[in-house]
Amino acid sequence: MAPSIATHVAEMASVNLFAQDGNGHWRSGTFVGRPYFVSYERMHVLVADAWKQQAKGLPQGSFLLAYYENEPEIEEALLLRVLAPAALPTDDDVISSMVEYYKDNLRTAGGGSQLDDFTRYEFGFSGLECRILGTFYRSADGRVEFGADVENFYSAHNYSVVKPNPAALEVVVNFRDGALSGGPADIEIGRVRYSSSMRFQSTENVVPVYIDPKDFLGKRTALFGMTRTGKSNTIKKVIEATVSMSSKAPMDLAAALETTPSDNNDPYTEQGFPRFPVGQIVFDINGEYANANLQDEGTAIFEMYQDLVTRYSVLKKPGFRVMKINFYHDVIAGFEMIQSGLALETADYANSFLAIDLTPPVDDSDFSAKTRYQRKVAAYQCCLHQAQFPAPQGHKVSFSGCKEINDLTGIDPKNGVTLDQAVAWFTRVWNEYNSNQFFADYARNKGREWADEDLKALMVFLTRQSKPGGAANISGYRKLRDMINMHTDTLDEPFQGEIIKSLRQGRIVIVDLSQGDPAIQRIYSERICRGIFQDAMARFIDNRANNFVQFYFEEAHNLFPKREDQDLSQIYNRLAKEGAKLNLGLIYATQEVSSISANILKNTQNWFIAHLNNEDETREIKKYYDFGDFVVSLVRFSASTDKGFVRMKTYSNPFVVPVKIHRFTANASEV
Repeated sequence: MAPSIATHVAEMASVNLFAQDGNGHWRSGTFVGRPYFVSYERMHVLVADAWKQQAKGLPQGSFLLAYYENEPEIEEALLLRVLAPAALPTDDDVISSMVEYYKDNLRTAGGGSQLDDFTRYEFGFSGLECRILGTFYRSADGRVEFGADVENFYSAHNYSVVKPNPAALEVVVNFRDGALSGGPADIEIGRVRYSSSMRFQSTENVVPVYIDPKDFLGKRTALFGMTRTGKSNTIKKVIEATVSMSSKAPMDLAAALETTPSDNNDPYTEQGFPRFPVGQIVFDINGEYANANLQDEGTAIFEMYQDLVTRYSVLKKPGFRVMKINFYHDVIAGFEMIQSGLALETADYANSFLAIDLTPPVDDSDFSAKTRYQRKVAAYQCCLHQAQFPAPQGHKVSFSGCKEINDLTGIDPKNGVTLDQAVAWFTRVWNEYNSNQFFADYARNKGREWADEDLKALMVFLTRQSKPGGAANISGYRKLRDMINMHTDTLDEPFQGEIIKSLRQGRIVIVDLSQGDPAIQRIYSERICRGIFQDAMARFIDNRANNFVQFYFEEAHNLFPKREDQDLSQIYNRLAKEGAKLNLGLIYATQEVSSISANILKNTQNWFIAHLNNEDETREIKKYYDFGDFVVSLVRFSASTDKGFVRMKTYSNPFVVPVKIHRFTANASEV
């Protein structure tokens, strides 16, 4: 059984990065070379073939430590990352000599080499370019600290460079915010891996890498990589870590209502656990979290956490709640979904319809406002009826007409009429709106028209006549028919309210969008996200407790605004920019870095980068943190054999770490 995190932390704490043996050699690793150039950002190191062999290779991206050893009392080491070969002043002479030997067809290696000892010695040296990532040092109070820069550097000849041994490397990669990781809530997410080739690394001790789930709660996290490179596996590991952390929360939101607001200002307990259970919602574009499949091998999230998971689908399926609302009963919610579905409409009459206000009047004693509102709602429901949205059994509408119109139509809607009768009533009104003297007299006597602009827009949509008495030659209500499958004629609580309740209780909600077309996926996703955001904002304004809610988006490029989209009011942009203060976290995965809105990328704190297959994507990655050091290897390595091999930058880690993510398994103790 693997040692506990607490054991690892104790072992790491006992590692002295600055210890030397009796011969003055650093105990933290194997000597690999000496610098011949050093600056605030770069160091060039002279290395020999024998030293590299002794250290079991120096892969690109590997960590090194450069110690200042001229004065033993200075306990300081520069953290380096191997980038590429560097030129030596003697390279031209060495190359000339090599060419001459090649021309003479002389052996340069192996038994019976005809090179003399001095030449073979000269040929064995090379230069190595390294980036300086920061400085490990001993503080005045005796603690080891890390600074993500160089406060001072000395002459190059005063440094000795070593490749950290496994114990020292574990300290290096798990150093977070001035201390070692390994708190009660931390999990082991993977192990250090430098390269695709594993000839040397397979013979060395595994170096575990830990993450603090607090790095993800309320933060933005990106997972980028080609299909089948382990993005979904990483998301499952994050969900697993969050569930583990959430299970130790000491208080639910109901209990929080009994405390004063000041008691709930800190979202974490003294032990580092969230104060309230964490809600998690997965927008499952491919259905791989909500449904079992052959690739899961028993690790589908809904199977692993059956007691915590509630699944929703756009279709009726066993074990799923259906994501539909009653457009007649929940008027505003239904109309917002229509607005989302017809957002790309360009026709003037359609835009006028989408701009109507169906909000109930604030002052219920305002008879005039109440009358206009009732007519608008009735006309809107007539549009639904004409578009063949099934109405609840026995459904009627009631609104105040007037004697002249009632006599004209033969229908009095005051005490309730069927939708067919209401359609006939509004149709007759619109047909005679410009010809009947009543409407002209009303406008002259009242100083305003009988029908306001909203009601006119509704009657145009209902009758398909762009002007009163005209031909029915526009699409009108027919544009709504594509959204019928989002409607239910039952009177259950709207699914959005159920989802918010579940998340506030710390449950996992999986929204299965795999069987909806892209427009439906976008509408449901936006609607749910906007509802959760508004609920969190209301709690924030009212100074009520907000538990953490984590959003997970697979295939995010299908939902998120495109790079060229400048509308920052979209809900995903608002989650990225404002979610932190509302305890809303955002975790998104995609193959297309370059397609994601820059506004979202710029607010992302955690990054997991797997295999990318073109320079368009790596060019975008280079803009963030120190991922520019890995662009070549990200394109080069194999997506088929290196699943889960990522470059990871978390919120509390000051530099990128190359990690092989553990596989998410049915047995949480397995890695």
